[in-house]
Amino acid sequence: MGFKCGIIGLPNVGKSTIFNAITRANIKTANFPFCTIKPNIGIVSVPDRRMILLETLLKPKNMVYTTIEFIDIAGLIKGASKGEGLGNLFLNNIRTAEAICHVVRCFTDENIIHVEEKINPIEDVSIVNNELILADLSMCDNVIKRLKKNTSSTNKNVTNEISILDKCLVHLLNSNMLSTLYLTEEEKNLISYLNFLTLKPTIYIANIKEKNLTNNYYLHELYEIATKEGLKVITICALDEFNNKLDNYHNMNLLSEEKYCLSRVIEASYSLLNLHTYFTASTKEVHAWTVPVGTTAPQAAGKIHSDFKKGFICAQTISFDDYILYKGEQGAKYAGKMRSEGKNYIIKDGDIIKFLFNV
Repeated sequence: MGFKCGIIGLPNVGKSTIFNAITRANIKTANFPFCTIKPNIGIVSVPDRRMILLETLLKPKNMVYTTIEFIDIAGLIKGASKGEGLGNLFLNNIRTAEAICHVVRCFTDENIIHVEEKINPIEDVSIVNNELILADLSMCDNVIKRLKKNTSSTNKNVTNEISILDKCLVHLLNSNMLSTLYLTEEEKNLISYLNFLTLKPTIYIANIKEKNLTNNYYLHELYEIATKEGLKVITICALDEFNNKLDNYHNMNLLSEEKYCLSRVIEASYSLLNLHTYFTASTKEVHAWTVPVGTTAPQAAGKIHSDFKKGFICAQTISFDDYILYKGEQGAKYAGKMRSEGKNYIIKDGDIIKFLFNV
C-alpha cells in the first residue's frame, strides 16, 4: 500500500463523480446532499510508463504496481464539527488519510443544487476549512485537559506535548489552519498520533465543465485562495472524464493524456507528500516501491522486508535509463553502469535495485 488520500468538500460539488473518474468505479451519485453516507473506498494502481517498459523488456510472471487508496467522504456542511449533517462520520473517516483532495465546485448548472444556494468558491472553502479548524480545536482542548489531569508535571515528554498543544490551541482559536503554524519535525512527530485535520497536506481540485475551462471566474477565485495558502490546484472536468470509458489506464497512450485525472492527482499527491519510486526487477517479478524523498538504502530495503534492513550489506543499483538502454541487469553490469551503494546512499527516483543482505 502506498498511502491514503481523502476526497472532501461540500455536498454536491462532485466528490463522488471524481472518485468514480479516478477509480473507474460506479458508485452512486445524485443531485441531493449526503448521497454518500458511508465512505467509498477505492484502491488504484499508480500508472507508471516505466513499468510498461520494464514489462516489455523482462516479460516477468508478475507485475506489482504501487497503489493509492482513495476515500470518498460524506459532504460537509456548517456545523459538521458539532455533528450537523453527517459531520461526525465525515471527520472520523478523514483522519485516516495522509493527504486531502478538497473538491470545489467551479461551474454553473441550474439542475445541480448547491447547499448554500449560490456558487462561491471563497465561501465554500471557508466553510470546509472552518469546520476542520473547529474539529481540531475541540480535540486539542480535550487532549490538553486530559494530559494535565492525568499526568505528573515532572513527566518531561508530556510537558513538551502540552506546550506544543497550547501553541496549536492559540493558533486554532485565531481561526488558522495548523498547516500555517511553524512546528519543528520533532514537534510534529510528537503530536502526529492525534491526526489533526488541518495539518494534513492538501490539494484543491476544481470541478469544472469543459466549456468553462477558459475565463472561469470561479476558477480564478480558487487560484487566488490556493496562492495565498501555498497550495496547488488541479482542474478536472469530472463528469466528462467519468463518461470517457477507458478500459485500461496503464497503457502508454492514456498516460500521455494530460486530461486524465488519475495521473494528475497522483503526480500532485506525490509532490505534496514528497514521494518517489524505486523498482526491483527480474523475470520473476517487477515491483514498484513508493518511498519518501531522502530515504536511505537500508530504509528502502526495509520496505520490502525487515530482514533486508537488519542484515543490509549493499544495494546494487542501476539507473532506470541505463537499465533500459543496456537491456537489463547483465548488460548494464557489463557496461559498468551497476553501482554498489552503502548504507548512506539516498534512493533516487527510478533506481532499479537488488539488495544484498545477511541475517
